[in-house]
Amino acid sequence: MMGDNDIPFIVPTWQDLPKGVKAISTYRFGGVSEGVFSGFPHQATGGLNLGGHVGDRPESVAANRHILNAYLPNPPSYIRQVHGRQVIAADLANEKIDADAMFSTKFGQVCAVLTADCLPVLLADLDGKVVAAAHAGWRGLASGVLESTIIAMRNEGANQITAWMGPAIGSSQFEVGKDVFDAFVAKSEALSQYFLPLPAPNKYLANIYGLARFLLAQSGVTSVYGGEHCTFSESDKFYSFRRDKVTGRMASLIWIA
Repeated sequence: MMGDNDIPFIVPTWQDLPKGVKAISTYRFGGVSEGVFSGFPHQATGGLNLGGHVGDRPESVAANRHILNAYLPNPPSYIRQVHGRQVIAADLANEKIDADAMFSTKFGQVCAVLTADCLPVLLADLDGKVVAAAHAGWRGLASGVLESTIIAMRNEGANQITAWMGPAIGSSQFEVGKDVFDAFVAKSEALSQYFLPLPAPNKYLANIYGLARFLLAQSGVTSVYGGEHCTFSESDKFYSFRRDKVTGRMASLIWIA
């Protein structure tokens, strides 16, 4: 879906998102970044890389964030994502703080996570009073980032919670080793259903969307949307670290309007 001035965003198909809550996720194009950070094949617009830690020109990242900010009530909060389970309030967030999720109860305060294969999960309570964004790669999922985020939201008064899963690496491309399989089976043997064994010894294809749905349900969140993209396969739309190694980052964002 396109925004004003043809700047592209994904606007989630999220049926029970409260009317007072807004959410978007960016594509790789619509900005000014060049080279490996470009908007390939949308070269006319350049890349909308929003990550300041990936080797892109700082002035390009700043310009891209300025482009994105024009569509938001306030500049988003960013964090230094470390594949853990730490959750912080968005008004405390900055890029020097290690965390992988944030929440907010304040109008106009934008929660954001950056990804390029890892799973971004946006959450809101059905009353529209608490929102959150979580960066959920396999390490974060295994260590409990979604559970921690839901606990933080409930501590702020959230009751029923709904979630949307943004673009991540698809199950046909996410090859992992036995260490990843073991990390999830240690949490629950039922999680083994989201791993497809490959002919090579101790290799699997992992379904990160299925893993997240299961873990959300275990925490009482069963209203879950999204999960239809593959960042690895859809090179025209998304950055992918596993595919390209040096690449940009997309943002998934949520706020109370």
